[in-house]
Amino acid sequence: MSSNNKGDKMVSPISEKRKEELLRRYGNKMSAAGLGGIGLAGPGGRRPGGPGGPRGPRVSMLGGKPKNTAATINRLLAYIGGDKIKILFVFACVIGGTLANLTGSYILRPVINNLVSADRSAEEKLSNLAIGILIMAGIYLVGILCSYLQQRIMIGVSQKALVKIREELFSKIQKLPLRYHDTHTHGDIMSRFTNDLDSVGEMLNNTLPHIFSGIITLIGTVILMFVTNWILAIVIILTVPLLVFAAGTIGKLSRKYYKEQQQALGAVNGYIEEAITGQKVIKVFCHEEVAMEEFEILSDDLRSKQIKAQFFGGIMGPVMGNLSQISYALAATVGGILYLTSNFDIGGITIFTNYARQFSRPVSELSMQMNVIFAALAGAERVFEVMDESPETLDAENAIEICAESNKVEGARLIRGEVELKNVTFGYTPDKVVLKNINVKAEPGKKIAFVGSTGAGKTTVTNLINRFYEIEEGEILIDGINIKNIKKDSLRSNIAMVLQDTHLFTGTVRENIRYGRLDATDEEVITAAKIACAHSFIERLPNGYDTVLEGDGANLSQGERQLLNIARAAISKAPILILDEATSSVDTRTEKYIERGMDQLMKNRTTFVIAHRLSTVRNADLIIVLEHGEIIEQGTHEELLAMKGRYYQLHTGAIELD
Repeated sequence: MSSNNKGDKMVSPISEKRKEELLRRYGNKMSAAGLGGIGLAGPGGRRPGGPGGPRGPRVSMLGGKPKNTAATINRLLAYIGGDKIKILFVFACVIGGTLANLTGSYILRPVINNLVSADRSAEEKLSNLAIGILIMAGIYLVGILCSYLQQRIMIGVSQKALVKIREELFSKIQKLPLRYHDTHTHGDIMSRFTNDLDSVGEMLNNTLPHIFSGIITLIGTVILMFVTNWILAIVIILTVPLLVFAAGTIGKLSRKYYKEQQQALGAVNGYIEEAITGQKVIKVFCHEEVAMEEFEILSDDLRSKQIKAQFFGGIMGPVMGNLSQISYALAATVGGILYLTSNFDIGGITIFTNYARQFSRPVSELSMQMNVIFAALAGAERVFEVMDESPETLDAENAIEICAESNKVEGARLIRGEVELKNVTFGYTPDKVVLKNINVKAEPGKKIAFVGSTGAGKTTVTNLINRFYEIEEGEILIDGINIKNIKKDSLRSNIAMVLQDTHLFTGTVRENIRYGRLDATDEEVITAAKIACAHSFIERLPNGYDTVLEGDGANLSQGERQLLNIARAAISKAPILILDEATSSVDTRTEKYIERGMDQLMKNRTTFVIAHRLSTVRNADLIIVLEHGEIIEQGTHEELLAMKGRYYQLHTGAIELD
């Protein structure tokens, strides 16, 4: 038995095994989405810009070193290249502010020497002191002005670049094929907009100016030290390896433990997210005690890793501060000796000890800021990876537009809605064929139903009609026109879909229905709702059609959401309709309302229906039975029953759809 450091409570070996399993299961749950919003301090032991020392880096959980640093930097610079004059002005302000701070410190030398001089009267000393203070005040005011202008202008430049990157990224997301979304999690895509771009923004806003300032400060400090006294300068320079070694060692340990802390935090957040969304299941199966025990295990693991991460992050400032005190003591000691033996002035000793104490600050700051740069460049690479993905296949040069009689478009070719698949073969990956030599012809206004086991290829057929994927062999025709010769926007605007998984956007009921055709009038919205049998329940909502839906329509039942989905399809006036498992997740009573709405929707439209419930396809003009990507039977309901084949077995319950 081993203690978990929480009073007398002990963790059994079983809990240790469970801990390993929990960490394995939840440890990387949040890594895809990033943890930019958690708000913990980075390895610097403080939030960026906090008091007590240099800026602590904001480390990205998804950080690491970039794969192609030069290319990524050049690409980022291209986004701020349009503001070259502003950037040059920013760096001029950085130089001005840094030199003002260094010069202001150096002015202390003549001021102090004046005060200790035996050759001047009290009145002269007082006059010179006042002049020195005024000069110092003027210099520092210039430094303050330079710092303000630097920050204000650089933020404007960086935010302009970030907006451009974000808009280009979002635009590219809209142009990517569904294949990309099928192979990347939503959290991974979202992390490009949040965590990765936040890291880039932090670098552009602050890190680059601070690094430039740190370098100038370091160079200027060294120069002024040599100007003041070259012997003392050499003594202080000899301490640099110690400073660099300490900063590098602590930074390395800090990064290591901070990464572990973030992974543990991801495990905790992942478990909390799952527990909150699954509260009903937890309560039904009386799993509360087990859930609390598992959470304690994850929480204790986070605590132990946070201690290490925050310890090494927090000691950076004190260690570098104490090392700077060593430099200060050496400068004071050697300076005192030089004062006694080489007529070294008191003012020189004063400013040199000040430089010696501050010498460690730019060294440690430069060391820590490199972490931010690597994290930002790694994040930028991830963003550019998405931007470099191949978009959907472009329309052919001679691609045409199509339209139905009910929705005429000037210059578009009228279609009746005939759809034909000829010898279509398709696979999502080259090594696995999903559809094999499919031949289907749907006459205008007819209803075609697909039935078959899960994975038989039913939904794939409808995805190909929409040209979400490109087929390897065969062709798909609409009124005899190959869909490859039809503009994608025109093709999809003439195909309405009602999916099993409804998605409602934040907005009013009216706006969600109008999503099917943005130029629809309020009267057409109401008509579409009546066609979908949704008008009556909409009227009962608090604000009717102006009721705001949030959380994907969480305040509506599943059936009501599906009716709105049908209304959205009804308003589109598309001559081709696809119904993909539209009633599979609702109860029988709600199904009758939905089917009534769909019957209205299917009038005068070429319709493709995918359904597990055979009752929904009985009245189809043609039922196609798919298995393993091949058509094994087709005909009407009565014809298929007479065959006494696969469909007959499904209908009689001899076998079940899986």
